[in-house]
Amino acid sequence: MLLGETMRIALQSIRGNLFRAVLTMLGIVIGVGAVITMVALGTGAQRAIDEQMQALGGDILSVGPANRFNRGVARDEVTLTTDDALALARGSERFDGVVPEINSRFQIKYGNRNLNLSVLGTTPNYIDVHGFTVAQGRMFSRADDAGRSRVAVLGAEIPGMLDTEAAALIGRKIQIRSISFDVIGVLEAKGSSGWRNPDDDIWIPLSTAQFRVTGDDKVASISVRVRDGASIEQTMVDVERILRREHGILPGRDNDFSIFNRKQFLDSRQEATEVFTYLLAGIAGVSLVVGGIGIMNIMLVTVTERTREIGIRKALGATRGNILLQFLVESMTLCLIGGLLGLGLGVAVAYLANEFAGWQTVVTTSSVVTAFAFSAGVGLFFGIWPAQRAARLDPIDALRYE
Repeated sequence: MLLGETMRIALQSIRGNLFRAVLTMLGIVIGVGAVITMVALGTGAQRAIDEQMQALGGDILSVGPANRFNRGVARDEVTLTTDDALALARGSERFDGVVPEINSRFQIKYGNRNLNLSVLGTTPNYIDVHGFTVAQGRMFSRADDAGRSRVAVLGAEIPGMLDTEAAALIGRKIQIRSISFDVIGVLEAKGSSGWRNPDDDIWIPLSTAQFRVTGDDKVASISVRVRDGASIEQTMVDVERILRREHGILPGRDNDFSIFNRKQFLDSRQEATEVFTYLLAGIAGVSLVVGGIGIMNIMLVTVTERTREIGIRKALGATRGNILLQFLVESMTLCLIGGLLGLGLGVAVAYLANEFAGWQTVVTTSSVVTAFAFSAGVGLFFGIWPAQRAARLDPIDALRYE
C-alpha cells in the first residue's frame, strides 16, 4: 500500500469520526500550547534578566557599608568617604572607573509641581561608568563639582512627571530641598533594573550634595567598574586590600565595608529562572503524555471497530507492515494536527500575555520545533501498540468478527 494512499485512508477515518478526533486531539493541543507558552515565559524572564544585567552593568562592583547587628537588627554604618574613592581610583590597574555616590530622597519643586524623588550626588564620570547617555543638554563637569555648582541632570521620566518637554527644561530652575538648581541636562531612558528605576532619579555634583544639601562628607556607596579582560574576583580582592589599608583594619578583623558583585547576583537569578522554566515545561509536558494516552485509547477502540475492515484488507493481500503503517499514520496524523493547533494556541497565548498582561515573552524556534517534534513522538510511541494489535489480527478471525 502506497504511503499516499495510507495517508488518504487515515484522513478519511479521521473525517468519519471528526468529533471524536477533535476530542482526542484536545490533549495534544493543550499540551503543545502549554509547553510553548511556559517556555516563552521562561525565555522572556531570562531575556529580562539579560537586559537588567546590561542596564546595571554586570562588570560593576558596588562597595557599601558593612551590616552591623544590634539586638538582632542589621544596621548600616556609613564608613566610606571621598578619600576612599580617590584611593581606589589610583590603587589598581584592574579598575576602569570609580564613582562615589550619595543617594537620598528629597522634595522636588518645579512650578506648581511637587515630587518626592531620589537625588544622587556623584562625579561627572557616573554616566560613563554606568552606561548612560545624555539626551538633552550636558552632564555636569569637574569644574561644576569643584565649584559646588547648583546644577542638576534629570532622568528620562522626570520631564513627563513635570508635564514639560525635556528640551524645554534645559536652563530652567527646580528646587531640591528648597535649594534652587539649574537644569543642565536630561539623560536617555535606561529602564528599570528590577528594584529601582534610574529614569526617575536626579543627579547633582558630589561636592554640591555634600556641602549644600546633606551637609555630610560621607558617601553612601562607591561603584567600581572592572576593566575589560580583568578577573572580577581578583578585582574584588584589590578593592578589599585598598579599603582595609585606608581604614587601618588589622589582620583578623572584620571589614567595615561590603563588596557586592552585581553579575553574581544576576547570574544566580538567571540560573533560578532557567530551572523554573524547565520545571514549567516539564509540568506542561505531562499534558502531552496524557494526550498520548488518550490517543492510544481511541486507537485501540478504532482497531476493535474496524476489525472486519482489517480482515478484508488482509484477505485482499495487505501485509502486516501495511496495516501497521496505516494505523501508525492515523495516530501520528492526529498528533501532528493537534501539534499545529497547539502551536497556534501557544503563540497566541504568549502574544496576549505580552500585550495585555505586561509579561515579557519570547517564542523561540527551538521551543516550537521541540514541542512539535515531541507531539509527533507521542503519536508514534502511543500508536505502536494499537497498530501492532491490528497488524497481528488473523484475517479469518477478523472476517468472522461481528
